[in-house]
This record gives sequence, C-alpha cells and structure tokens, in this order.
Amino acid sequence: ERIQLVRFLLPGLVTLTLLCGCTGQAMLNTLTPTEGYDIASNLIYDREKKLRLDVYAPREANNAPVVVFLFGGRWSSGSKDEWKFVGEALASRGFIAALSDYRQYPEVRFPAFVNDAARAVAWARNNAKTYGGDPDKIFVMGHSAGAHIASLLALKDEYLVNAGGSRNWLRGMIGLAGPYDFLPITDPQMRDIFGPPEKFEQSQPILYVEGDNPPMMLMHGEDDEIVRVQDTQNLASTIKKAGGPISTVIYPKMSHTYIVKSLAKPLRGQTDVIQHVAQFVREWSKAPRSAAHPETENSIQAVPLPL
Repeated sequence: ERIQLVRFLLPGLVTLTLLCGCTGQAMLNTLTPTEGYDIASNLIYDREKKLRLDVYAPREANNAPVVVFLFGGRWSSGSKDEWKFVGEALASRGFIAALSDYRQYPEVRFPAFVNDAARAVAWARNNAKTYGGDPDKIFVMGHSAGAHIASLLALKDEYLVNAGGSRNWLRGMIGLAGPYDFLPITDPQMRDIFGPPEKFEQSQPILYVEGDNPPMMLMHGEDDEIVRVQDTQNLASTIKKAGGPISTVIYPKMSHTYIVKSLAKPLRGQTDVIQHVAQFVREWSKAPRSAAHPETENSIQAVPLPL
C-alpha cells in the first residue's frame, strides 16, 4: 500500500516542484520522454566556426514543418544541450526541431550571433528533406535573447541574404519573452555586447518594422521581471500599424522562464503555450505566402495561466 501511495503521489509532487520554480532545465530534460522521435546530435552547420545543432525528428515524418529554435541566455550563456525538452515538445506536435548553438559574448559581439543563427536556418532549409522536413516550411523560434535574434531574422533581410537566402525562406517567427525595444542601453555588459553607442539602434528589432515581415507570433507573461512585457506589446503594435502579420499572446500570470519551461512534458497541462505554437506553425504552413490569415493576423489574445 505504501508503494502504491508513493506511485500515486509522485507525479503530483514532481509537478508541484516544477511549478514552484525549484528546478531548471536539467530536471526537465531528465523527465523528457524519449519515445516517438529520433535525435541527430552535434551536426555541424558552420565548420569554420565549429557551430553545431541537434535535430529532433518525429518518426515517419514526411514534409513536416521545420522549426529552428534559438535559446536565451542574455547573448552570453547557454547551450542547445540544455533544451532537450523543447526539441521533444516540437517533435511531439509533428514538427522537425533544429536546436542551434551560436557564438556568444565575450567571444563575439552583435551582430555575430545573429549571423550564426542565419546560417543555422540556411542549414535547416538545405537539409530539411534528410529528416523528413519540408524546406518550404521553415519557422524560426526563440526565447529571450533567442527571440531577439529570431525577430531580427524576420524583420531585417540582410542576415538571411548573407546566408544565401532571404526572409522569404521563413513561413513564420515565434518569440517567447523577447527583448525587441530596449533602448536606452545602460547596463555595462549590454553596452559592450551591442556597442559602440552609435550602433545601439541597429540592435533594436522594433526599428526595422516595415510591414513586409513574415507572420510573427509574440508571447509574453505580465509577471516577467527579466524582459518587459512592453517590449512585446510595442513591437506588436508597431507591426500592426505597418500592416504586417502579427499575433500576440499575453499571459496575465507568467514568469520569464516559465513561458519556455511550460513546453516540457510534465508542465504542458498547466498552460496552452505549446497549443498556440503548434496552431501557428500548422496554419501558416498551409496558408499561401501572400494570404492574410483570418485568425492570427493583427489579433490580440489574452489567455489566463491556469494554476
């Protein structure tokens, strides 16, 4: 009876521990399912700079959408290896997930990491068919600093042009808790990352809005104490005014890290983040590139966090 009681209580205790923030990516990765998909690890996408990515592919995938995920870490920390649960989450919805490393500060400064991400997207497009993906259904997704990088790929054509393509490669961009409008830059490290001062404006996604961007979905929590929710609101409002396709999901209760941690299998029932991501990818994968989307374009969705 005691063993049965432990088995009954254990899932709830694990979930409670995760919800209390008493964990990081390591535990989430440990609890990530391993069935239903294959992982191709440490694939080189830039041999000169020794940059690698991992591909999570649903078994029997055929012409599936491809999502390139860029992790956060203030442009100065993190690794693709810490985000296995994101790869599994995307694969569980039938998508090919490419989790990419990129060079970080202090090894490099802006815009080197954006150029790295553009080359990762180019690799994903060129190799999509090998893993059951469709090279015409490429999406870029990021959390925090990764969302900043992803938004620049969607808003400024230069980066993907330098990688041999254009923003026309992208069916859409998904941003989780991203910084898009963070002038003035006063933090000393940030000033070094994005400096000199005359270059600060070049780092701001909001200043590149012209209304010709691929579809974008920006998600953010109002309880974010790391990146202001106003960054998402300001960028979304600017894109809407310019006539570009944009949707937002603003959570009344959501922290900076929980919005991405909620993609992990043990936490998926607590939010609808993965549902929004999957719906966005599926709908824009099917929609003609020039079509206005009736459900996502210029819409604002406010979804409570059911805790």
